[in-house]
Amino acid sequence: MGMNASTIINDDMTLEEKLEAIEKAMQNAQEQANEEAAQKGTVAAPLDPADLTMCEGCQ
Repeated sequence: MGMNASTIINDDMTLEEKLEAIEKAMQNAQEQANEEAAQKGTVAAPLDPADLTMCEGCQ
């Protein structure tokens, strides 16, 4: 799971708009992790935003 900042924010957005877009993306990522965990019968831990910025090999 990774995120590309250019798909979330752009230079024309205000700081508040950027922060809101990032928050929404994090909420969506957490919801997806929760759904995947529920399908496995487990519970998802809160996501670390840093994990979304690096490849799996770097984690």
